[in-house]
Amino acid sequence: MKHKRIPYGTSNFKQLIETNSLYIDKTRFIEQLEQQVDFAIFLRPRRFGKSLFISTLWYYYDEYHQNNWDSLFSDLYIGKYPTKLKSSYKILFLEFSGIVTDNYESIYQGFNYKIKDALLGFLKKYGYTQEDWQRLSKRDTPESQMSAFFEITQEDKIYLLIDEYDHFANSILGSDFELFKEIVGKGGFVRSFYETIKTATQTGVVEKLFITGVTPITLDSLTSGFNIGDNISNDSIFNELAGFTPNETKIVLNTLQDECIELKHKEHQDKLFQDITHFYNGYKFSVDAENTLYNASLVMYFVKKYNSKTCQYPMKMLDSNIASDYGRIMQLFNIGDKEANYEVLNELIYEGEVLATLKDKFNFGSSTGDSFARDEFITLLFAMGFVTIKEQQLNKIKFTIPNYVIKHLYFNYFQAEIEQRTQLKFNTQKLENALFELAINHQIKPFESELKKVVNLLSNRDIQNFSEKHLQTLMLTLLNSSDFYFIKSEAEVNKKYPDIMLLQRSPFDINYQYLFELKFSKKKNKDWEQKKQQGIEQIKGYLKLKDIRSLKNLKSYLVISNGDKLEMLLVEP
Repeated sequence: MKHKRIPYGTSNFKQLIETNSLYIDKTRFIEQLEQQVDFAIFLRPRRFGKSLFISTLWYYYDEYHQNNWDSLFSDLYIGKYPTKLKSSYKILFLEFSGIVTDNYESIYQGFNYKIKDALLGFLKKYGYTQEDWQRLSKRDTPESQMSAFFEITQEDKIYLLIDEYDHFANSILGSDFELFKEIVGKGGFVRSFYETIKTATQTGVVEKLFITGVTPITLDSLTSGFNIGDNISNDSIFNELAGFTPNETKIVLNTLQDECIELKHKEHQDKLFQDITHFYNGYKFSVDAENTLYNASLVMYFVKKYNSKTCQYPMKMLDSNIASDYGRIMQLFNIGDKEANYEVLNELIYEGEVLATLKDKFNFGSSTGDSFARDEFITLLFAMGFVTIKEQQLNKIKFTIPNYVIKHLYFNYFQAEIEQRTQLKFNTQKLENALFELAINHQIKPFESELKKVVNLLSNRDIQNFSEKHLQTLMLTLLNSSDFYFIKSEAEVNKKYPDIMLLQRSPFDINYQYLFELKFSKKKNKDWEQKKQQGIEQIKGYLKLKDIRSLKNLKSYLVISNGDKLEMLLVEP
């Protein structure tokens, strides 16, 4: 992998190959698609590599690029085992990102422009006549444009690629459900658009189709007019089509070894892989899948930002552009019963998992309340990458939070919810200063003071249900304001599970690491001293463990509270 360019943010297959960029070979899936499905719908979270795979399909099947086929594909799996349909189609590519969603008119104009631009580009690229261009240009609706296009191309074989089919629809759905129904529901221009595609597949003009998106939330509207697509998103055979497997991730990380001297040694390679796994791994899209997957864009981001000369990690492990993507998509949490959705989020944060039935598509009917309940909300979280499959239990699936960066986003969201529901405004500057004092000067009091404010307020509101789990969640919410620690919650250490650990992470040069054991004493119970002693003994047991003894400048604290009061006690070995 020496001298390979890291293509972060690039989704053009030809550009990657011609610039000697690192390309993780997914072309074996071209063969599987060709053998098993003609009209495929493939959903994955944002930034997972869907657009790059569509670009790969484009150059593989496009007759226009057949003279370049060998130079592009000869070193890849599909170049060694080509299929009979390579370079045999005209490619129509449509994508629906970037449409302004302020109102009906802006959406309609953006959608219409995207279609007309793609259709005219197709006619010019493949040498159609000026008369054909003019015939198409006279049509002024998405449906009429598509109908005219398929009349013009009726003697051709077309492979239709649609990227991000639901991008603009998801944006509308989070803010204006009535507008969403008007656009994609019965009689809407989106449904009419897909009806023309269905007709083209029946007449044979469109022989193959591959559609990508994020959520199944508009599939019902799409498939009501276009009911021939196969949703392959949760098929085990296509689990690894987008995202990186563990072995593929190691291939990407190996590019760092040329410059980073530390990574010549296996122990540093292993540590790097463990950290990347902690941050970016955990996604599973089929209950029968063998591998969990890494977010491909985030792995590439890490390698791009890694300082190979000093062997230091990026200061931020989550690209701010990707974080803003997740922030926008969180607007979808408002669909249906927001309070019921919030309870699901609470369950995920406190318990780490939820049980639900995975939905193939949603049928909203006349109102969200009747058709968007717990299962639908959890399916939406799954589609967006906020939860992933842990295991199947009878006819239901247990979902869990996939990795550290997603858990971090949950805590950011949870903090915002706490502020909204309690009118408590977190003092961000005070909290950042408190965590700085922890890391540099071993000053616990500023953080203890901030934690007490939140615990006292929330426990007094719901003391009957307040528990050690609530205490732990609130503490993690505050600690997640820091970027300079690995924050591990109930992580296994020599078969023991400390409640919270703050561990040093590259590139930050901190002075102190921390272990916290939490205890909660009910107000009516007189077990404060007993709980305190239990916590102290637990910590002393942890401090005897080999992996914990090896941590430099580790400070261990018992955090005990009953809601009214909270103490943080330093525990020495």
